[in-house]
Amino acid sequence: MREIVLTDPARVSTQGRTWCRSFPASPDQAGEARRFLATVVGNHPAAADAITCLAELAANAIIHSRSARPGGAFTVRLHRSARHIRIEVTDQGGPWGIPQEDPETGRGLRIVQALSARQGIILTGHVSDPGQRTVWCEISLNDHLDAAAPGSGQGRIA
Repeated sequence: MREIVLTDPARVSTQGRTWCRSFPASPDQAGEARRFLATVVGNHPAAADAITCLAELAANAIIHSRSARPGGAFTVRLHRSARHIRIEVTDQGGPWGIPQEDPETGRGLRIVQALSARQGIILTGHVSDPGQRTVWCEISLNDHLDAAAPGSGQGRIA
């Protein structure tokens, strides 16, 4: 597995740093992706939320996309700036949707929505059968620093 550090001004701000790494789409690699993020985030108060979000997005790529096929892969792209951590997981696409009546599915994306300041999906190809899908979220670093400040009386409940 190869880690690439890059800057792409079309997708990220000019400040901060971006890392990108691809993983085989097997369940054990979700843990590798979490460890990869942990090295980027370090002991920042936002680390737990960022790692939880990445775990959910990586699991979706491994389980619910064409990446699950033999030889499949997913790519994690991380951007850390002074204000946020942006997490992107790109899979190999495929039909996708969340049944609205089933309370047992779709929880992961609701967790990501609750923990992140912003989130979205970028589809490449046709909406009903995209060639690739990138699911992303941004974790605000400032919110976590404010909550972790001594005497703030605030804290996140996870």
